[in-house]
Parts: sequence; C-alpha cells; structure tokens
Amino acid sequence: MQILAGRYKGITIYTSTKIPYRPTKSRVRKSVFDKLQSFQFHSVLDLFAGSGIMGFEAASRGGSEITFIEKHTLAFLELKRNAKKFSYTEFNFKRANVLNTINRFGKYDLIFADPPYGTFNLEAMAKTILEHLNKNGKFVLECEKSQKPFSDAEYADYGDTRILTWTNK
Repeated sequence: MQILAGRYKGITIYTSTKIPYRPTKSRVRKSVFDKLQSFQFHSVLDLFAGSGIMGFEAASRGGSEITFIEKHTLAFLELKRNAKKFSYTEFNFKRANVLNTINRFGKYDLIFADPPYGTFNLEAMAKTILEHLNKNGKFVLECEKSQKPFSDAEYADYGDTRILTWTNK
C-alpha cells in the first residue's frame, strides 16, 4: 500500500497476510481525506490501527503528532517498522486494548477507528471516543455498510464499507 497524497506521497507501507487486519482500501482513504481537505489537524489518534495506513496518511497530509493504538503484537511491530520511513512527524505507539486504554489519553483533532467488524457495540464505543475530541475535532469510524448511522453521524458508503463521521461542535 502506498501513501496517496501529501508530503510522504508514494511511500510504501508494508503489510502482511499473516496479520489479521483489514487495511482501509485506497478508494476509501482518498474519499475520507478528500472530505477532510479543508480541515486543519495537528494531533491524530488511530485506534485499532492495524497497518496504520490512516495515521500515516494523516501524517502525510499535515498531522504532526500521530498516536497509534493496536493490541496485536505482529501488527504493532510492523507499525513501528513502517514509521521509520517518515521524518518530521512525532509518532506514539501504544500496544493495548483500545477500550481499556482510551480514557488514559487526552484530546485530539482527528480520531480514526476501524474496529474488527461485528465485535463491539459501536454506539457505546463512539460515545466514549467522542469525549476525546478537541473542539471542532472530527471522528471517523469505519464499519460495515449494514451499520445504521447513529448520534447524528454523517455517513458515506464505499462498497461494503460505511464511513461514519462526527464533528465536535
């Protein structure tokens, strides 16, 4: 997978078929970041980071402080390996269960979450995550297309993927 745009455009992010993650497809990433184009963000939190592609893409497009949370050991090690390809960005890595650690973190301008499909109560999880957004911050949740929008989320569908987005006003 490659970074699509920004200062790190073209950098390849290594992925492995041995790791149980589902990296966000390039078409979905492009659409998400096109919608975020006018949004200025500094601090980014990538939850259930997996390959880290959303956090790395955010770094390429202006994020200067990116935090990744991933509990799977091999994915976590690959995240750290991929991060070595980037300069001028501060990366933080937490190997942990997202729901057990989210309340230990501060607030962010932009938060991505791509939890394993069908595993979590997304409404309860979103409520907790929204508490960690800075004023005017954005939360982007990737889920199955069958997930009904909730809590006044904006949504868009891309094949079998639904993107729910909230702005903290």
